[in-house]
Amino acid sequence: MQIVRRYAAAMRVLILGGGGFIGTEVASLLARRCHSIVALARPNAVRRSAHPGIEWMEADIARLSSPSDWRPLLAGVDAVVNCAGALQDSARDDVTAVQLRAMQALYASGPRLVVQVSARTDGPASATAFLATKRQADAALAASGAAFVILRPAVVIGRNAHGGSALLRALAAFPFVTPLIHGDSRMQFVALDEVAQAVLDALEGGIAPGSDIDLAAKGTATLAEAVATHRRWLGLPPARTVGVPGFAAGVVSRIADLLGHLGWRSPLRSTALAAAAGGVIGHAAPAGRRLATLDETLAANPAGVQDLWFARLYLLKPVIYGTLCLFWVLTGLVALARFGVSTALLTSTGVAATTAAVLTITTALLDIALGLAVAIRRFAVPALVAMIAVSLAYLLAATVLAPALWADPLGPLVKVLPSIALALVALAIYEER
Repeated sequence: MQIVRRYAAAMRVLILGGGGFIGTEVASLLARRCHSIVALARPNAVRRSAHPGIEWMEADIARLSSPSDWRPLLAGVDAVVNCAGALQDSARDDVTAVQLRAMQALYASGPRLVVQVSARTDGPASATAFLATKRQADAALAASGAAFVILRPAVVIGRNAHGGSALLRALAAFPFVTPLIHGDSRMQFVALDEVAQAVLDALEGGIAPGSDIDLAAKGTATLAEAVATHRRWLGLPPARTVGVPGFAAGVVSRIADLLGHLGWRSPLRSTALAAAAGGVIGHAAPAGRRLATLDETLAANPAGVQDLWFARLYLLKPVIYGTLCLFWVLTGLVALARFGVSTALLTSTGVAATTAAVLTITTALLDIALGLAVAIRRFAVPALVAMIAVSLAYLLAATVLAPALWADPLGPLVKVLPSIALALVALAIYEER
């Protein structure tokens, strides 16, 4: 790696994907080094108060499809750092729009310097849209005439976790056994703060323009070994590894892909599994850049109880949301299927028959609607709030009209309380990063 002079003056840097796992770390480091940071993120994707000293700009990169869309954003900007990406097409992401068309438009708008956080785009998963569009964007950047540096990190591990690194923690915390798909696939790792440092070096001249380098610590580990390392980091005893059959892996990835179309970004989608099957291996970092190993990275960030909570809740999140969805949908369907029994319960409290029928139909349809809404990410938060409000309203109305139900051995009212608690838990773990 050629070492060149560093820039003396502070720079104004536009960071794409500034609210993401890597982008947030890059923005924080550059701000600490007194660079002026403009972080571009999706609307409502960032808690601004958590990142003082950074100027936030909201935009959907997928919609920035022409140079004229980019030029106002580049006014006064000395360099662009691209940390944006999309794993797979979904309700929230268009891979080609984000990783290729928008980038081609950006390069055509005349940026002075672009630092591109890309990936190793060869290997068995190279035909996936995720890697194919990154490969095309890298080639377009190299041919654009702009000064550039391309960085290709291996699996990124940091104090926080997202995507693949979050899945490693979740698998490590799995009780009793460790279920693995492609457990013998080999991987390399790089610390999140070292990726951010490489970006800083590229901006300040520590990495020569035109460089295209891998960021991967020496040595490899199988997926099973990486999970075992994380398990030790979490302070858990060793667990036996159980291989997940191929057909089960296919079912899991199809379910994850379906959830993607509902807005949920699962790390078990088919693109991620294709990448895992072929391994995540690059060349070691260039001479002069010594990168920490996975063990060293984790040792530098000792796990606390919050990490164990996160790891255990990560795979429970879809279970929690799925349970709420089924509970509310089935509650509504049962009320309609047993329409006579449902209305009889109301009429026994003195409600007129017509009113009881209307209330039964209305509340049943409301339950079904809320159950379906919580499965769609963009509607999940209002649906959860509505579930809690409706549950409290049901309890209040039942307490006034039929207080004896509290003593019913089947507990129709008592059972509402755990559903409220589950909705509160779902609200607490809604955020992805």
